[in-house]
Amino acid sequence: MHVLTNNIISIKVASRGAELQSLYNKNTGIEYMWNAGPEWPKVSPVLFPIVGGLKKNQYQYNDRTYMLNRHGFAREMEFDLIAQETNSLTFLLKSNDKTLEHYPFQFSFYIKYTLHGSQLQVGFIVVNKEAGQMLFSVGAHPAFAVPLVSGTLFEDYFLEFDAIENTERWPLTAEGLIETASVSFLSGTSKLPLKKELFYNDAIVFKDLQSKHISLKSDRTEHGLIMGFDGFPYMGIWAAKNADFVCIEPWCGIADGVHASGMLSEKEGIQAIREGGSSFERSYTIKTF
Repeated sequence: MHVLTNNIISIKVASRGAELQSLYNKNTGIEYMWNAGPEWPKVSPVLFPIVGGLKKNQYQYNDRTYMLNRHGFAREMEFDLIAQETNSLTFLLKSNDKTLEHYPFQFSFYIKYTLHGSQLQVGFIVVNKEAGQMLFSVGAHPAFAVPLVSGTLFEDYFLEFDAIENTERWPLTAEGLIETASVSFLSGTSKLPLKKELFYNDAIVFKDLQSKHISLKSDRTEHGLIMGFDGFPYMGIWAAKNADFVCIEPWCGIADGVHASGMLSEKEGIQAIREGGSSFERSYTIKTF
């Protein structure tokens, strides 16, 4: 386990999946991350080189069929810690024989954790090592403890968007594919009260949020967090059934739709790095209070 700390917050990151395990604020005395309990044994997996599920867990590229499980392989692989500075940790996963069996691209995938006061920044850098273009998706899946403080309940908390939202959600099938039609969800509001029943039918998936920040708050405590996710076009909100956490998931990519062709180049939300040696960068932030 790798530890990074400043005078306000500290984090712990596992080399497996370069996965954030802890985000602790010394001033508030609060651990903000889920504890990887029996309802879901993860904390903050990284989603690469796909986000969500594929139709029949497979896709086609250059006349070949590849098998790839939901959310890709990065979360289950060992990353190398390649740099540790006063306020940052940088991890690296390189393509290898094992990844090439499921994903036919040469890549370097960096994850950088940086502390800025009470805020954590998580950066993704994907470098194309191919001669031609590279196709991929990348996303985050952090699970935040709810309730955050003793004496409060899950239902005391809400998510607050930084814009008034008029948007629909995209339901998921039992196989985790995006349905063909959206359903009405947020109408003229910036607040989503948390209830465990919200997630009985899997994640809440958004394709067109106006907001660039989502806060986790409660009227019963002054403490919470703010996630910033500018540059991520898709968003998932999820919790395991009846579990005491909520995931706020910024994505550059999305699960296959029920009518997806299976061609990687035609996949909704797929990202492309057109030239070898070029890179793609995104980052999200978590500010604790």
